[in-house]
Amino acid sequence: MSSARQLNGPLRGRKIDRQTPIDSALQTERNAIGPRVAAKKRRDFNPQAFLATIGEGRKSVLFQRKQAIFAQGDAADAVFYIQTGKVKLTVVSKTGKEATIGIFGDGDFFGEGSLAGQAVRMNSATAMTDCAVLRIDKKAMMEALHREHEFSDMFVAYLLTRNIRYEEDLVDQLFNSSEKRLARILLLLAHFGKEGKPETVVPKISQELLAEMIGTTRSRVSFFMNRFRKMGFIHYNGGLQIHSSLLNIVLHD
Repeated sequence: MSSARQLNGPLRGRKIDRQTPIDSALQTERNAIGPRVAAKKRRDFNPQAFLATIGEGRKSVLFQRKQAIFAQGDAADAVFYIQTGKVKLTVVSKTGKEATIGIFGDGDFFGEGSLAGQAVRMNSATAMTDCAVLRIDKKAMMEALHREHEFSDMFVAYLLTRNIRYEEDLVDQLFNSSEKRLARILLLLAHFGKEGKPETVVPKISQELLAEMIGTTRSRVSFFMNRFRKMGFIHYNGGLQIHSSLLNIVLHD
């Protein structure tokens, strides 16, 4: 995230169409384009059921909240599929600065870099909640992708969507205020655009973590969260409830 902020300097002074990147990100959310939608279009195909049948090379593992799943620098020899729970990916610089690069939930894959020849992990994965995770050896995953075309189609769609999300995150860092970045992250965490859920309760997430994700300070996050609450965009009631009206912050220039 620091690299994104550094890029902001040379771009200063250029005329930028601020609406275009925002609209692109919002269109993605409105259309609910994502890994789960790709699977939904293939209603007869259940990736979790399929992964349970691939035989040797897979193992279901339980992780407690805050337990490490793998660490930066570990051997990259498997892919992970989240059955239940939430996992965060972090990266640490040579100077010791840590940044959160993603949060994943039910039905998400992570650790797929091993399939592209990545020898060691470039990031760390930690359970944010109690998790049930399926660990799939690289060889078993490759065989499954070759054997089942629907599974490989779903997996490719998942990776492409993730890549789009990373590009949108970079655009968000370059062009938007910290307030808009926070609003967008909250909407993404609430799966904004998912059918039938205009308002969603997000599991407990610290303001420090939100600050890491959007590249600002905890005090700024606290200020904006209080502002969102007073405006009725979010609500605290044993969890964080995100209202679809929070979209007004993202759309407002």
